[in-house]
Formats: sequence, C-alpha cells, structure tokens
Amino acid sequence: MTSHAGPRAAGTDGSDFKPREKVASHYQMSASSKSEIKKLTVVHFFIWILVAAQVAVSHLNLVSHDLVAMPYQWEYPYLLSLLPSFIGALAMPKSNISYLVISMISAGLFSVAPLIFGAMEMFPLAQQLYRHGKAYRFIFGFSAVSVMYLLMVIAIQVHAWQIYYSKKLLDAWFNSTQEKKKK
Repeated sequence: MTSHAGPRAAGTDGSDFKPREKVASHYQMSASSKSEIKKLTVVHFFIWILVAAQVAVSHLNLVSHDLVAMPYQWEYPYLLSLLPSFIGALAMPKSNISYLVISMISAGLFSVAPLIFGAMEMFPLAQQLYRHGKAYRFIFGFSAVSVMYLLMVIAIQVHAWQIYYSKKLLDAWFNSTQEKKKK
C-alpha cells in the first residue's frame, strides 16, 4: 500500500507504476465511443426538435403557411429517428450488444433512409431554385429547400458519425466478451 505522507517503499524509485496502471484498450475505446455517441445524440435531438417543430407548427396552423411551409414527405418518417437513439441509450449502461445492433440497423432505416428520400424529393425544387431563382415554400423568409438541405447535410453527418462510433463500440464490446470467454 502506498502512503501519501509517509516514506516510499524500499526498493522502488516510484517509476514502476506504468505497467500496473494500464486500462485495457477495449475499455478505453468503449468509454470514448460512448462519450461521442452521447454528444451526437444531443445534436440529433436538437435537429429532431427543429423538424418536429416545423411539422407541429404547420399542422396546428399556429402561424401562416407563408411564414412556415408545410413539411415535405420525408419529414414524417424522420420523426421516428428518435427511436434508434433511445434504443442506443438503453444499450449503453450495461453494454448490451443486441440493443446496439438494433439501434444501428434502425438508424439506417429511420434516420438515414428518410434523409436520402428527402434529398431525392427536394432535388427538382432545388434545381428550379438554382436555375430560375424561384422558390414557392419558405421558412421565415428563406427558401424551404435551402433550409432543409442545410439541415439534411448536418443530420446525415450526425447519423453517419453515430453509426461509425456505434460500430467501434460494438467492436470494443465484442472483443471484451471474447476475452471473457477465453478465461
């Protein structure tokens, strides 16, 4: 046992702690990946709130449709994108591999797929805006196509990074369980 105030143990100069105090790499990877996923989930939640607010405001007629445009079709299935984040959050505390795999697959279905569909749905409108400078839908005075494409670019990056870090976390957890089985 070491003493903070007392004399140093005989036969050591205090430099022999390095080999004893190493954290296994899969635990380091697990902790850093969990941290990154949590940060990305917070950003995803803010994006989801923006999309949900637009859908709610337009359907409840809280403001004029000239101020906030009706939502595009891809926005409705994108509202389900909170489900993969919730399942991923359930996987974190106990390192549940099954929940993490379900979260990764459902992130592709409920997060990335609606964004890809949305990009295809809005492409003719974006092309018309670019070629002719005409926009018919607006969000607070800005072209709805421009605003939603900007949101989509950020969202696709957030979801891609979430899936990437989930894969790294899955590998770390899988290696951890394999090491436990060897013992």
